[in-house]
Amino acid sequence: MAERSGDRADRTDTPGRTDRADTPEPTGTAGTTDLADGADGPAPREYRMAELAEAAGITVRTLRFYRERGLIPPPRREGRIAWYDERHLARLRTIAALLERGHTLTGIADLTAAFESGRDVGEVLELGTPTEEEPVRLTPEELADHFAGQATPENLAAALDLGYLATDGEELIHISRRLLDVSAALVREGVPLSEVLKAGARVREHADALAALFTEVLTAHAKDGDLQRLRPLAKSVVEAELSLALDRRLRR
Repeated sequence: MAERSGDRADRTDTPGRTDRADTPEPTGTAGTTDLADGADGPAPREYRMAELAEAAGITVRTLRFYRERGLIPPPRREGRIAWYDERHLARLRTIAALLERGHTLTGIADLTAAFESGRDVGEVLELGTPTEEEPVRLTPEELADHFAGQATPENLAAALDLGYLATDGEELIHISRRLLDVSAALVREGVPLSEVLKAGARVREHADALAALFTEVLTAHAKDGDLQRLRPLAKSVVEAELSLALDRRLRR
């Protein structure tokens, strides 16, 4: 297992330096933006290995190491030429940002595996877009900033399982800005993110039970059965009861 310090040493080498093992990739029109046949705009930018390494500010040797570790997706192959695109460049910049924030390559590899095996945003939205909560789009490094070193693969997997997070290409979607902000505030107050997520799972169970209770009562007894119009009443009851319960607990 390579150590992070060795990888940082790689990054100080001359960007774009090619190794002998990469010489079979012939030179030519890599990275051009010629119009594709029948297309209305320029073709997506593609890079050969040396060009991608130069754009990311790393060496070819480091890029090859990242590829072997599974930190970036496989390139598109065209004969003996490996073509990389903007997704690969975005991933390399994310790796660099996470390294700067103190993450190890092993941790980044685990985070990438959890990220790529998570529920995508389409799967989550099939459950219904939140009617009142505001979803938040995040890069992996922005998520790491919110939770200061606690955005571990285990915590990411737990958040994905809860439905707090979903993946969308190279980005993450948090289902609720309020939950994101409150979770980050609790972590800043010293509550481990793992405990915040465990509490969230328990709150989810109770919230589902309360929602079922009010849906049953309002459907059976409300005059017009308009649950969307009456939902603020249910929320007010829950908020008031939680406030009273906190009073009782804090006075003990």
